[in-house]
Amino acid sequence: MHIDLSAKTALVTASTAGIGLSIAEGLARAGATVIVNSRYQDRVERALAVIAARVPGAHLRGVAADVSSAAGCAALVAAEGRADILVNNAGIYGMQDFFVTNDAEWQRYFDTNVMSGVRLSRAYLPAMQARGWGRVVFISSESAFSIPADMIHYGFSKTAQLAVARGLAKRVGGSGVTVNAVLPGPTLSEGLRAMLEPRAAEQGRSVEEVARDFVRAHRPSSIIGRAATTDEVANMVVYVCSPQASATTGAVLRVDGGVVDSL
Repeated sequence: MHIDLSAKTALVTASTAGIGLSIAEGLARAGATVIVNSRYQDRVERALAVIAARVPGAHLRGVAADVSSAAGCAALVAAEGRADILVNNAGIYGMQDFFVTNDAEWQRYFDTNVMSGVRLSRAYLPAMQARGWGRVVFISSESAFSIPADMIHYGFSKTAQLAVARGLAKRVGGSGVTVNAVLPGPTLSEGLRAMLEPRAAEQGRSVEEVARDFVRAHRPSSIIGRAATTDEVANMVVYVCSPQASATTGAVLRVDGGVVDSL
């Protein structure tokens, strides 16, 4: 399958590391003009250099804007007024007990994980509809289905993303625009790698081996029995952004290694 996005502009939020960076690189490899985003200009510049080195001839731009706020979303839209593809990847996570998670923390997760995608979809979708083509993708998590007892606030935000994506798909139905959610499971991004590196060094083992044990201990329903790579998640996103995925909309596309024990 040859995916050609050479006539498209793709905006990927929080795309300077981890899954977001891999998605940006994958879309660039498919020929899209990619807009890289982070809260920090130095991280944007670093990511642009990384992608340019890996994908010679890539068409890249970058915008530093904090999409967890309405003002940050507005600044991003003002800087880049058009996107044919919008990947709502920005998100935060962290373990905290329900009884000590205060209102401000709930609001922070809602603003970052949910409202960033709501605001940017509201900004970019109308023009996609008018052009008769567009792709919107929300990066959710297997925690949307299997709500972690130690991260209820996070699981809630990821479930909310699925609801928004499904509703938006219906709202723009028949327009040539698709809206989907991609649901990763445990993924060996920088965050998980940083958490496991001390244990790997202490045991004299690779991070990949320690990650495999982590998944088997904490996500025993995983069928692949290991953490996914960020590229494996990005491959699904690039496909759902492609012309070939024109009949896929309103879907939850799982790249969870089989963690969610459901048909």
